[in-house]
Amino acid sequence: MAKPDWHRLGPVETLKQQSLQAITVEGKPVALSWADGRFGAIAGRCLHAGGPLGLGTLKNGYVACPWHGWTYQRETGEGEPGSTDAVPRYLLKEEGGDLYIDLASATHPRPASHLLHPLARRPERADGPLRLVGISTTVMDRQAPRYSTSEDLLGVALEAASSEGAETRLIRLNDLKFRACEGYYSKSAQACTWPCSITQMDDKDELAAVYEALVHWADVVLIATPIRWGNASSLYFKLIERMNCIQNQITTRNRVLIRNKVAGFIITGGQDNVQSVAGEMMMFFGELGFTFAQFPFVGHSRGWSAEDMENNMAAVKADEELRQGTRALARRCLERARDLVATGAGPARTERGGRKANAGFGKSPGPD
Repeated sequence: MAKPDWHRLGPVETLKQQSLQAITVEGKPVALSWADGRFGAIAGRCLHAGGPLGLGTLKNGYVACPWHGWTYQRETGEGEPGSTDAVPRYLLKEEGGDLYIDLASATHPRPASHLLHPLARRPERADGPLRLVGISTTVMDRQAPRYSTSEDLLGVALEAASSEGAETRLIRLNDLKFRACEGYYSKSAQACTWPCSITQMDDKDELAAVYEALVHWADVVLIATPIRWGNASSLYFKLIERMNCIQNQITTRNRVLIRNKVAGFIITGGQDNVQSVAGEMMMFFGELGFTFAQFPFVGHSRGWSAEDMENNMAAVKADEELRQGTRALARRCLERARDLVATGAGPARTERGGRKANAGFGKSPGPD
């Protein structure tokens, strides 16, 4: 048995003033709690993503992590019934009006019993033909769907890709039920995890289909959006906020999830701002790790004053040159992807110079 290693924490009466607090003893984070006339001390880092347990909440004898809500009994460190998780717990004693902790009494942690999410597997391209996923970001009434110019052209691109021998998928974001980003990154950059924290905790979150396609399945991603007041659709922005978890792996772990993949864009609307929308989309997807074919987007607009949307729809339906341009976009993206696939898996990490948070932020690189 290890020799006791007692350390003074402070006056008992002072420490009783907080039901839960984060303290550090000899460099070790500890979650110290007071309830039902007793102190409890458990290790201060959650087994899930390292959240600070001492900054969480205390309820019914359990400490809930402030990042993702994983819980541990405040005195024993055990997870809730049905879980095999356990963080170390420490012995405490009161002496002379002060509280002491024995660091040598720490029990062994038991790793998280939660199964890894299927998305957490290593990104590896499966053998087979090139694969193209089209993502429509048009918002509409599900019960009374309408014609969408951007989704129409996306269908043209998918048909062209199929004729080139590629496998294709169409994902309509409007058909998926998924929650908006809930700002885990605002708690801590480390709290924004891969797979997305929401997807891990909510098995009804249907954005998993998009993550699967982008990270694991597709070689080419085509994003189609209408223009809304000079910007991409609100559904597009809801999507990319949730995709921050992919980019954040580069920031926090220097782990590149998007490897040798191509992105292209289809942008249509009654109002002009195609170049600005395309620029923003290219910047975001570039930050995820996507590369681009020459001339990576197709755009269509009849200008600022074109409020007669029925004529805008008719123009897209009748414009064969626009459709030919869309088919050519699909072919260019596939050709670029073919060249990339031939080079191998692609880099799992990137040089940090010039990248955001590069000054020692993600010191321990993640797995490939």
